[in-house]
Amino acid sequence: MGYMIITAIMAGIGGLIGKVLKSKIEKYAKVPLQSGMTGAEVAKQMLDHYGLHDVQIVQGQGYLSDHYNPTSKTISLSPIIYGGNSVAAAAVAAHECGHAVQHAEAYAFLQMRSKVVPMVQFSSKAQQYVLMATFMGLSAGANGMIMLACVILFGVTAMFSFITLPVEFDASKRALAWLDDTGVATGSDYTGAKDALKWAAMTYVSAALSALVMVLYFLMRYMNSSR
Repeated sequence: MGYMIITAIMAGIGGLIGKVLKSKIEKYAKVPLQSGMTGAEVAKQMLDHYGLHDVQIVQGQGYLSDHYNPTSKTISLSPIIYGGNSVAAAAVAAHECGHAVQHAEAYAFLQMRSKVVPMVQFSSKAQQYVLMATFMGLSAGANGMIMLACVILFGVTAMFSFITLPVEFDASKRALAWLDDTGVATGSDYTGAKDALKWAAMTYVSAALSALVMVLYFLMRYMNSSR
C-alpha cells in the first residue's frame, strides 16, 4: 500500500511538471524566432560551429520525442521542432546539439551514464518480479531479502537519474550560451528559450527525486524487517 501511495504522489507531481512543460513549449512554439531559423537550421548551424560534421539531423515522429543518439550520431527532432521557426524549436534543437557536443568532448557524466545503461535495463526488468514477490506476503526473513533487493535495484535507477541531471543541465547551458553568443536567440527570444529549457530540466529533477524517495522507502522497509 505504501508503495502505491508513494508512486501515485510522485506520479502526480511528475504529471503536473509535465503539464507545465507542455504549456511552456506550446507557448513558445507560437513565438516566432526573430532570426527566422527553423529548428533544423539552428541545429545545423550549431553543429557546424563546433565542427561536428559527422552528426546527422533527422525529423522524428511524435510530440517532443527529440533526442540525440550517440551510437548513430543522430539528432532526431520532432516535427514541431524540426520545421518550426519558433523560440521553442530553437531551444530544443540547441539543447540536443548540446548533447552532441558533450559526446564529442567526452563529457564525463555523459560517458558515465552510457556505461550504466545496461545495469538500468536489467534493473528495470528485475524490479517488476521483485515487486510481485513483495505482494505475496512471504516470511519475515524472505521479505527482508526482497526489501534488500528492492533497495539495490531501485538504487540503480536512482543513480542513473542523478547522473542524468548534470548531463541535461550542461546541455541546456551549452545551448543557451551558444544561442546568445551567436545572436540566434537574444533578448526576449533568449529569455523564452531559457524558460522552456528550465521546465524541461525540472522533469528530470522530478524523476530523480521520485527515484530517491522510492529507495528510501524500501530502505526503511528493509531496516524494519531486520529488527
